[in-house]
Amino acid sequence: MMIHIASAIGSLAQGAQEDGTFAGEGLSAVETFAYFFAAPTVVFIAISVIVYALTGDRKKGENNSSVITTIE
Repeated sequence: MMIHIASAIGSLAQGAQEDGTFAGEGLSAVETFAYFFAAPTVVFIAISVIVYALTGDRKKGENNSSVITTIE
């Protein structure tokens, strides 16, 4: 009896799969490196450079003192 139930549950689980849920072909080592290491690293560096360029320190002319450290 248990074997029949287990068999029915197994066939039901396989028959309920939607199209496209089965695994496709695997990635090569180069594709894996490019997708999961190189691309995120390049995106991180690009975002870091853009943020630094927009918010980095700029020379303020002859007065380099801060509002916090001096009283006018």
